[in-house]
Amino acid sequence: MRHSLPLAPQFYVTAPQPCPYLDGKMERKLFTALQGDNAEKLNDSLSQQGFRRSQNVLYRPSCAECSACLSARINIAEFKLSRSQRRTLARNSGLKRSVSSPWATEEQYDLFRQYLDQRHADGGMADMDVFEFAAMIEETPIRSRVVEYHDIETEALVGVSLTDVLQDGVSMVYSFYAPDRQNASLGTYMILDHIDVAREAGLPYVYLGYWVPGSQKMGYKAKFSGLEVYHGRRWQKMNNPDRFKPDMHPLSNDPIAEQVANISLPDTRPTR
Repeated sequence: MRHSLPLAPQFYVTAPQPCPYLDGKMERKLFTALQGDNAEKLNDSLSQQGFRRSQNVLYRPSCAECSACLSARINIAEFKLSRSQRRTLARNSGLKRSVSSPWATEEQYDLFRQYLDQRHADGGMADMDVFEFAAMIEETPIRSRVVEYHDIETEALVGVSLTDVLQDGVSMVYSFYAPDRQNASLGTYMILDHIDVAREAGLPYVYLGYWVPGSQKMGYKAKFSGLEVYHGRRWQKMNNPDRFKPDMHPLSNDPIAEQVANISLPDTRPTR
């Protein structure tokens, strides 16, 4: 029998585990299932409140003694190319973009393995096999796309982004690229191209995931003008990255019950 889902989603908290961004810290996440007829509305609403999607789950960091992770997005109206970003575009002028439905391929997985083995061999995804990779790409209850970048001359796949289309922007859920093209700044190029994608679609934001002050892995995100971070229950312009310090006070986060109570949920009543 088919049972309707409750109007209010249920929220849960993961067990603490080592933080992938800050040494010596423990990570904990607040999460909820993304499913049912109102999945897109829920994804849009929670993305605007600092949540991210991973397959059929929406999550947000909720660490007991740290609130350093800040959801980041680029306000396209405020974005201006820097000189180094112009050079990045020029270096990658020999690439072409293609967009398709979320479907995993062996070529994507081969590139994914190269990327992990050389860039994130000790990360949480290092042991992901081809079936888990396919699930990451294909298990999505919302409007998602796979954006591929190929070398025009060789046809080689050099970059991939799993991208969600939100009500107010595009969200780069996960991206990876050829690690042997270190001087091409492919990660930066893919973000710049997504700014064009969002602009062409008339969408105001590109969501980048989390930016963590003090984490070298995340430092590149602070180099984009027009960057905003979700802090203090609202989006704030990040004009000066040095203004944001990792908040590691024991009382930096509200209790879980209070966090959940302050989450705004979408109106799921049917329209007449």
